[in-house]
Amino acid sequence: MDGERREIPDGAMLVEEGFISRVGPSEDLPDTADEVLDLSGHLVLPGFINTHHHFYQTLTRAVPGAQDAGLFDWLRTLYPIWARMTAEHVWVSTQVALAELALSGCTTAFDHLYLFPNDSRLDDEIEAAREIGLRLHASRGSMSLGESDGGLPPDSVVETDSAILADTQRLIETYHDGRPGSMTQVVVAPCSPFSVTTEIMRDSAALARQFGVTMHTHLAETMDEEEFCISTYGRRPIELMEDLDWMGDDVWFAHSVFINDSEIQRMSGTRTGVAHCPSSNMRLASGIAPVRKYLEAGVPTGLGVDGSASNDGSHLLGEARMAMLLARLDAAPNQSGGGLMTARTAIELATRGGAEVLRRSDLGSLEPGKAADFIAIDLSRLEYAGALHDPVAAAMLAAPVNVDFNYVGGRPVVVNGELVTMELEPLIERHNQLAATLLDS
Repeated sequence: MDGERREIPDGAMLVEEGFISRVGPSEDLPDTADEVLDLSGHLVLPGFINTHHHFYQTLTRAVPGAQDAGLFDWLRTLYPIWARMTAEHVWVSTQVALAELALSGCTTAFDHLYLFPNDSRLDDEIEAAREIGLRLHASRGSMSLGESDGGLPPDSVVETDSAILADTQRLIETYHDGRPGSMTQVVVAPCSPFSVTTEIMRDSAALARQFGVTMHTHLAETMDEEEFCISTYGRRPIELMEDLDWMGDDVWFAHSVFINDSEIQRMSGTRTGVAHCPSSNMRLASGIAPVRKYLEAGVPTGLGVDGSASNDGSHLLGEARMAMLLARLDAAPNQSGGGLMTARTAIELATRGGAEVLRRSDLGSLEPGKAADFIAIDLSRLEYAGALHDPVAAAMLAAPVNVDFNYVGGRPVVVNGELVTMELEPLIERHNQLAATLLDS
C-alpha cells in the first residue's frame, strides 16, 4: 500500500523509534536489530484504520426491540438505555471495543461519543484507550436538539451550546496531539442534523478551525434523515452542510448513503471525506452508499464498523470484506473486470483510505517515514488452505479471521493471536455485568 503499491515477497522492514526507516527484500536489509520479528509464512499489511465507531454501543448489542428496527426507531429504543451510562460504562466499553478492533487488524480507531450522561466524560474513553495501545481519534460529540424542540433524542441527553463548546475546547487543549505518530487526537463532532441545532454546528466548525482539528458528523444515512432536513431546514443534507461551513478537507461524514452525483462532485472538489459503514447500513436497512462513485470522483473514503449495536461487531478486516462484497452487489448486472471492487481496493480502503479520511499522512502504508503500524496473518491457517495462489487477495476473499500480530508504533498489541496489553477474561466479565445493569435498570 505504498505509493507504488509494491508487493514484496520475502520482504522486511527496519523500524527505528516507532517509525519505518527501510522497506524492501529481506536480503537487502540488516539481519540484526535490538528485536527481530520473524514473520515467515505470514502476510504483512499496514494496520487497518477505523473511521467511524461508537465504542459504548458494545454494551447494547442485540437488544430486544432494536434488532429489527430502522435507524430512527432503533435510536428511540436505545436512547433511554444509553442515558443510564456512567463513567465506568464508558471506560469498560472502550476497552472491549478496542480489544476487538485490535484482534481484527485495527491500529487506529476513531470513536464518535456524543452523549455524556451522569458522571461520564470523554476523558474516561481517552484514558481507558491508553491501556489497550491503539491510536485513538476521540470525538467530543454532542446533542443539543431534544424532542421538545423538534429533535429526535430525549431532552434528558441533550446539552446546552455553551457547555458543549467549553468542554470541547478543554479536551482539545488537554489531549490533542497533532504531531506525526501521535497516539491521541481530538475531533469536534456534533452528532447529526436531527440531534443538534444549526447554531452548534456553525460554532463547532469555528472552534475546530480555530484549533486546527478535524470535524465529523453523521450525514445522509437514511431517507428519514433526508426528509427531516428538507422539512426542517428546506435543504438536502449536503446543502445544509455547505451553508453551515461543514465542507472541506478537515471534514468527513459517516455513511453518506443518499448523496447524488452533483453532491459527490462538490464533496470531491472540497476534499470532504466519507466513512463507509456497510454492515451497519445493511443491519438497519439504510441502503448502499455509492462507494464506486466516491472512488471514481476522488472523494477521500475509508471504512467504519459503526456502532456495535448496529453491526453488531467491531471486526475491521471483516468490514473490509463486507465493503468489497456489497460494492459488487451494487455493480451493474453481469459487470466484471474493472467494474467490480477488487480485494486490493478493499484493503486500500482500510489503510490508505482511512488515513486520508483522518488526515493522517503518517499512517496507512508501509514505507519509510510512516509510523510502524502493521499487522500479520499466518497463511498456514485453515481458512487460507487452497488460497495461497494470491495471499493478498486471500485476506479479503477468504473468511475473515483475527490477526496473529498487531504492532502500533513498533510496539506489540497482539502477539500469536493474543492481546498482550490487557487480560480479556475479567474485562469481558465486567462488561457483561455492566451491560446487564443498563437493561435491568
